[in-house]
Amino acid sequence: MRNQHNIAGLGEALWDLFPEGDLFGGAPANFACHCHSLGANAYVVSCLGDDKRGQDARAFLDAHGVDTSCLATSNERETGVVVVTLDEQGLPTYEIKENAAWDAIPWTREADVLAGKLDAVCFGSLGQRNAISRATIQTFLAATRDECLRVFDINLRQAFYTRETLEESLQAASAVKLNDEELTTLGTILDMPRLDEEAALAALLGRYDLRLAILTKGDAGSLMITPTESSLASAPAITPVNTVGAGDAFTAAAVMGFLDGKALDEINQHANAVAAWVCTQLGAAPALPETLS
Repeated sequence: MRNQHNIAGLGEALWDLFPEGDLFGGAPANFACHCHSLGANAYVVSCLGDDKRGQDARAFLDAHGVDTSCLATSNERETGVVVVTLDEQGLPTYEIKENAAWDAIPWTREADVLAGKLDAVCFGSLGQRNAISRATIQTFLAATRDECLRVFDINLRQAFYTRETLEESLQAASAVKLNDEELTTLGTILDMPRLDEEAALAALLGRYDLRLAILTKGDAGSLMITPTESSLASAPAITPVNTVGAGDAFTAAAVMGFLDGKALDEINQHANAVAAWVCTQLGAAPALPETLS
C-alpha cells in the first residue's frame, strides 16, 4: 500500500463563467481535486464568499473528497469569478474579477496546523495579486517543514504579477512548474540570459536552490529536471474535448510521483498521460480511471 501523502492547494478558488455554463475552478483547487483522485489526503486553503457560489464551491470540493477545513468564508467579498467571452472565431478572452473572496485569504490557526503536516503544497502567482492573500500564502509556506515540496506553479495571468512576487515565490519554493511562454516571460522579468530550455530550467534550479523544475509544452510534451536527472516526454495523441484542468492534473500527477520517489521518466510519462486523459473529459476534475490513478 502506497503512502497517503498530505497535499494542499493554496490560493484562488473560483467559478469560470462560460457562455454555456459555470465551471468550478482555480488552479490550486483543481490541483487538490486531482491529488485526491490520485490517492492523497487533499486540502484546499482559500476563501469563498457567503453566497450561493460559495456554497456550491464547498459542495463541489466535498464531492471530490477535498478537505475544506481551511477554506474560509468572507462576509465582505463575493466568491471569485472569471468571465469567459468568445469572439466570432470562438477564441476566448478572460476577465478575472477583482476584490474576490480569495483575494483576502486569512491566516488562521487551522492553516498553521495544516502547513506543519504537509508533504507538498502548490501555489501560484494569481493568488498573490492582493496583499492580504499574498501575506497569508508566504506565511503558510514559511510554516511548512523543510522537507515539504513547495511547488510554485507560476500561472501568469493578465497583469496580476510583479517581479517582487515572482522572486519571493521562487525563493520560498522547492519546485517550479511553468509553460514555454511563461519561461520566456520569466527570463525577461528576472534578467536571465537567453538559454535553451533545459539550460534555462537548470539555471532556475541553481539560482533558487530548487529540487525540481517542470516545463510543459502542450502537445509537444514536457521537460522535467532535478539537480541530477532530466527527462523529456511526449504527450499522447488525443482529440481534446476540454483542456480546463489538464495542467493542474499534470502538476498533481508529477507531485505524487515525486513524493513516491519514482524515476523522473516514469513521473513525466504518467503526468502526460493523466493530463491528456483529462483533456478528453468534460469538467476540470473528472475522476481518473484505475489505469491512471
